[in-house]
Amino acid sequence: MTPPATHRGHPRAHSPPPIGPDNMPLSMPQIAVNQLSKSFKVAEREGGFMPAVRSVFRRKYKQVQAVDAVSFTVEPAEIVGFLGPNGAGKTTTLKMLSGLLHPTGGTATVLGHTPWRREAAYLQRISMLMGQRSQLAWDLPAMDSFMVHAAVYRIPAAQYKSTLDELVALLELEPVLKKQVRTLSLGERMKCEICVSLLHRPSVLFLDEPTIGVDITMQARIREFIRAYNREHGATIILTSHYMADVTALCKRIIVIDHGRILFDGELERLSDRLAPFKVIKIDLSADVTNYDFAARGEVLSSTGRKVELRVPKGSAAAVTTRLLSDLPVLDLTIEDPPIEDVIGRAFLDKSAAGSAPAASPSNSDTVAAGAGGRT
Repeated sequence: MTPPATHRGHPRAHSPPPIGPDNMPLSMPQIAVNQLSKSFKVAEREGGFMPAVRSVFRRKYKQVQAVDAVSFTVEPAEIVGFLGPNGAGKTTTLKMLSGLLHPTGGTATVLGHTPWRREAAYLQRISMLMGQRSQLAWDLPAMDSFMVHAAVYRIPAAQYKSTLDELVALLELEPVLKKQVRTLSLGERMKCEICVSLLHRPSVLFLDEPTIGVDITMQARIREFIRAYNREHGATIILTSHYMADVTALCKRIIVIDHGRILFDGELERLSDRLAPFKVIKIDLSADVTNYDFAARGEVLSSTGRKVELRVPKGSAAAVTTRLLSDLPVLDLTIEDPPIEDVIGRAFLDKSAAGSAPAASPSNSDTVAAGAGGRT
């Protein structure tokens, strides 16, 4: 038998993998989802008195597939944007990962736990913030809800005071702490919701529209706090939002979902290359031009007076620009990438194009597919 390799007379020990703040190897994904599905049985009936009476004795049901075999992983300390239109399956997926719903198929692990078992050790390390739902007692001051939260999670007094002071200062909550929650504005209530969600310093955050209802200045401050929390505590975050500023400011990677199926999983900056490989050329003319065929240079998006916008393939943008500058009295010309909102909208409207995109390599490529399982 071959003896173990030695170094200075001692057996060479294998170095353990690096350990993260949650005592998990950093090489392991903190969230792993495999073919996760959820369907609901929904009652249906027509309007009117007689249909209502008939439904008492003979109710009709419809099966709704909210989430359809989605698969993805999220690495430690990663912030992932989870995007899709209303009814796409975003919130349902987050509810399953937080343990609020039991799936009808597939598996998932978060921090090494199966979420829907709702083990206390798991629930103490996660938090889910839903902009459309409240965790606060409606008739009590926000401070009472904070104290209840601290007692439920058994937060040490010193840690509770330190965390609360930090959050109150950041979110400017001092004037509202003693007010009944029912009397707060939507923006004030959202700031309190963020505070109570982070009091126990969770390792994984599921943020469902965390900036809804707050003003632009506070949106920016909340985004900066989320970024700082991620950086200082190594938290793993899945974020859904209809404000693209949230996504572009916080997320390097996004997952686009529609009708319960993943359309895209990859880096945000690569989304345009995959789904909208074109440039937008904006032209400001110094004089009126008649009988010029702009359509021969690209797709005309708008033409108002001396201002024209064209959409051209990315590969031919330079040649088209050169031709326009030589043919026209150009006062100003800019070349831009399409807005991210338009690119994501294109993903929803053109699933067949997404499904025919080049296959991703198994190494570190992005996935673009209608119903694809996730990032390879």
